[in-house]
Amino acid sequence: MRMNIPLMGTLIGLSIIVCPLLYFFVGPALDTNQLATLRVLGIIAACSAAYCFIIGELTGNNSQMDKLWSILPVAYTWIIAARGGMSPRLVVMAVLATIWGCRLTYNFARKGAYKLKFWEGEEDYRWGVLRSVPALRKRWTWALFDLLFISVYQNALILMTTFSALVSMNSTVPFGWVDVIAATLTLGFIILETIADEQQWKFQTTKWTMIKAGQKLEDLPAPYNKGFNTTGLWGVSRHPNYLGEQGIWASFYIFSIGAGIGVINWSVIGALLLIVLFQGSSALGEEISSGKYPEYRLYQEKVPRFIPLWRHE
Repeated sequence: MRMNIPLMGTLIGLSIIVCPLLYFFVGPALDTNQLATLRVLGIIAACSAAYCFIIGELTGNNSQMDKLWSILPVAYTWIIAARGGMSPRLVVMAVLATIWGCRLTYNFARKGAYKLKFWEGEEDYRWGVLRSVPALRKRWTWALFDLLFISVYQNALILMTTFSALVSMNSTVPFGWVDVIAATLTLGFIILETIADEQQWKFQTTKWTMIKAGQKLEDLPAPYNKGFNTTGLWGVSRHPNYLGEQGIWASFYIFSIGAGIGVINWSVIGALLLIVLFQGSSALGEEISSGKYPEYRLYQEKVPRFIPLWRHE
């Protein structure tokens, strides 16, 4: 299993360097209320990062941030909305974030991620795979990776995805047609991600039911004998759920344009870094799948990774 460690360092470097540069050179500057709100959000994010690192290291379950991924943006957007006077734009953004968060939390919960003992639950299989990477096999290197990438970076990233709401806090521009476009696109991508996750859940549940009943993978009826889903949305995109997730936060950024902040403003950093993260995450997942399923490389040649612009027969 290979892993591009320099890419992870680049991601962290982008967060440290690019965001401040965009803030100072693109704007807008935050006022007193926005800075105070950012401090509140920053404290929550810092506490979350500390929690994820400490609990992850003590229990060996590094999916603590995965459990919070769909919860924190909901809290952030409602805090921003409340401190921004519950303007129509901010309320719509918070409601959309809540719809997204409830759906994603449910999808993760049904995989066994949440337990009464909150530090337990099903761990994302990719963390186990990454522990086998030569560069991360030593205890101290994994702890460093856990601290910098899993805990600190991902908490910072999920906070940055809500920056478009933060910069829109004090806007005097009424809720308008740009906001309608942003809301429609965001909701549309939520629906896309929901359909993709439901199709994947149904496929994997059916496959594993047959395997647990004693059938071998190669003896399963098509398309289950491939081992991976190629039906529905998964027949035109290798990661339609990831496409939906990236689209949600890119569309969320459009609200800042509707607020009159400008077509390009520094709050775009959240959406951009999320897209970069999913490039790496999807590449890792595909490397794992290619090692498990013989037909996966042929699937890669026929179907695009995200946007279904082409399909080779």
